Amino acid sequence: MKKVYTVAEMRKERRKLSDPVGFVPTMGYLHDGHLELVRRARVENKDVVVSIFVNPTQFGPEEDFDAYPRDMERDLFLLKEVKADVVFIPGTEEMYPPLSSTWVEVENVTERLEGAARPGHFRGVATIVAKLFNIVQPARAYFGAKDAQQLVVIKKMVSDLNMDLEIVTVPTVREYDGLALSSRNVYLDLDERESAVVLYKALDMAKKLHEMGERSADVVRRQMTELIQNEPRAIIEYISIADASTLEELENIDRPALASLAVKIGQTRLIDSMPLGT
Repeated sequence: MKKVYTVAEMRKERRKLSDPVGFVPTMGYLHDGHLELVRRARVENKDVVVSIFVNPTQFGPEEDFDAYPRDMERDLFLLKEVKADVVFIPGTEEMYPPLSSTWVEVENVTERLEGAARPGHFRGVATIVAKLFNIVQPARAYFGAKDAQQLVVIKKMVSDLNMDLEIVTVPTVREYDGLALSSRNVYLDLDERESAVVLYKALDMAKKLHEMGERSADVVRRQMTELIQNEPRAIIEYISIADASTLEELENIDRPALASLAVKIGQTRLIDSMPLGT
């Protein structure tokens, strides 16, 4: 497994790789959700590149950039175990040289949910992902389904900018009780970890209501809200039942939809999502 640290090194290494190349962009502190992306890429491509970069431009001024968990030694061990070929580990100035002033902004789908809660977040996400795609030149890039709005944004960017790659969605990897794997789960103490499963319970309720024929989005949102409000450690930021493509809130679930939510458990902000329909 080759480790590279600069754009020039990555481009040099890319020329040695066999096509198709699969790519998994990460912010490190890897868990089995990340590793499942690499495993999928390993099966579907000749060579696999993984990036580790905690992107400062997708964090707001009050968010946890400095405190974001990091463990490079462990990450590299895990990536070697799942047979990544190249790990790209750039520094901040490598990705954002002095006087950088170009940004990628995806409109409309970024204006609600995470975009409304975290102004500027998706500008940072779209910019760094576009830069990484340009550097790595993959045939396929792999993302987990948990960050559903991020997926919608990236797919829209790829389509609008005629990028020549496929975005592959990999199902959310969950713990034994349904909690979605996330690097931020490490922030939860034992009591908060027990409470955090309420996100999955609410999404699972939404899925079951839909399967039983409930089509009123308001009814589903209300029942999800009531369930979460019964958990004293949970503070709801948003609960959404939206069109799966546009992320516009629905009155009636009459098309493929996405249930998503952001909830604070103690001081830790968690997000999760669940598709409704196909």
